[in-house]
Amino acid sequence: MSERYLFILFDDESTWVDATPAEWDALMAAHERFSKAVEAAGAIDHGGEALQPTTTATTVRTGAEPVVTDGPFVESKEAFGGYYVIECDGLDTALALAKQCPSAVVEVRPIMAV
Repeated sequence: MSERYLFILFDDESTWVDATPAEWDALMAAHERFSKAVEAAGAIDHGGEALQPTTTATTVRTGAEPVVTDGPFVESKEAFGGYYVIECDGLDTALALAKQCPSAVVEVRPIMAV
């Protein structure tokens, strides 16, 4: 039975924000190779998206009086820069694929089946 996983991608934002056209092309080629590796493993890439830089983020803290602030929720060296949704036969396969993803950090989270 296949399961779906969210691959949350974290990188130093300068990797893509300050990239030259050649560096950007190389980064996109690395992600294309990753997508082909997913397919070759018999898994399904349900797609994903790159995100705008954290400088464009707005955070809403809910509660009795919600507070809206500029910027991401937390500050860290690596920024949440995009994601993939991958369907495969289990966590071992998901982790093997995550090791091939061209991001500095890939958080792998099972998607709840409801």
